[in-house]
Amino acid sequence: MNDQDERWPEERFRQLRQQADPDVDKVVAEYLQAQPEGKGALELLKAVIAELGQAKLQARAPSGEPPASEIFDALDFTMELPEWGDDREMLARGQAVFADFGLYQSAALFFACLPMAYAEMSSAKVLAGVSNLATHALTRRVAETGQMLVDVMGLTAANSLRPGRPGHTTAIGLRILHSFVRALVDEKYADRWDTERIGPPVNQELLLATLFDFSVVTWEAMETMGVVLSEEERAANLYTWSVFGHLMGIEVCRDGPLTLDDVEPVSARLGRMLEASDEGRRLMAMLLKEMEAFMPLGSRKMPRSLVHWIFRDAAHGADRVPELLGVPKPAWWFTALFRMGREANRGTWLARPVDGVVRWLVRKAGRHIVVALIDRHSNGTAAFRIPPELAGAWRIKQSNTAVKTREIRRTVRKTLRAPAQGRKGPRSVSPT
Repeated sequence: MNDQDERWPEERFRQLRQQADPDVDKVVAEYLQAQPEGKGALELLKAVIAELGQAKLQARAPSGEPPASEIFDALDFTMELPEWGDDREMLARGQAVFADFGLYQSAALFFACLPMAYAEMSSAKVLAGVSNLATHALTRRVAETGQMLVDVMGLTAANSLRPGRPGHTTAIGLRILHSFVRALVDEKYADRWDTERIGPPVNQELLLATLFDFSVVTWEAMETMGVVLSEEERAANLYTWSVFGHLMGIEVCRDGPLTLDDVEPVSARLGRMLEASDEGRRLMAMLLKEMEAFMPLGSRKMPRSLVHWIFRDAAHGADRVPELLGVPKPAWWFTALFRMGREANRGTWLARPVDGVVRWLVRKAGRHIVVALIDRHSNGTAAFRIPPELAGAWRIKQSNTAVKTREIRRTVRKTLRAPAQGRKGPRSVSPT
């Protein structure tokens, strides 16, 4: 047994699964007890979501209006960056990974990170059940997740993670929201939540898995896409996510950052969390339906095909994710591309052109989804916006004329696809 195996024994993961965030849970419990009778956790959860959305929209700390400000005021102990987390050079390098490869990372979010989350039963139950009560639309939740990625990695990371800046507000806000989710489950669903088997909602094991989804799973997906990060880039990216994880209350990031030496033993343990669930299949079917609606004519099945492709040879049991989630079969033309890709990886003359086609498809799919989220969610409390420098680098036009033109194109696509979807009915996006 090496040093990393000793640091990550199975017993530690059992403990993380049963551990929540007691410091913040205590503050939230006291806050809920102080509310007038009749105000439940669900009503307050919705109010906090609205307040935090407005805070991020204006790139500042919460407004000072109830309810979020009272909780923020009580969480002074969570506000500052850790002593080990102020390496501006490492933060800048971690951010540069997103700036340089943002469309690939955006594609990885939709085709790798979210499916991994849906295949983790505890995560799927929260996302499909409790969270849905507060946020309703799947695309709104996806937009919020995408905005988190931009806030943490798409801005100047060293500044974004400081108090009052978007990345910092996002981290503390998520920590509060997770505590409200636990309170809501305890209030309404305690008899239907198997704490002994899957732990409390949004437990420490799940938080660690989520951190790995946004870092390690993303790198692996990008590698499948033909983008291989250097060891220095991966280390810096993991460092930046570790700082974010510290602010979010992730226990394993409390005293120092995760390192590349942690990747293999942690990934092996987290692979055991993957299993099929009705909630996960339902979420995946809904996500595919939304993503496929964003695709241009002739490319509707690209998202399901990319999910199959990314997980095809994934390690630690992740190759089972498409099956666990009931992802429909890929498009016939993508199956042919799979075969060509395997031949290309054996060093044949096809390698370069096939890799180029795949990278083009990934960028195209990622750009269409990012553009759709901008057009749908550029206003309101769940705003999805990207800074001008990223929009320029990704060749995404955000003018009124461009938005209107894309709206017309979406209307045309919807009209042309309606007859075919009507004949197929819900089976076209069914998880079974």
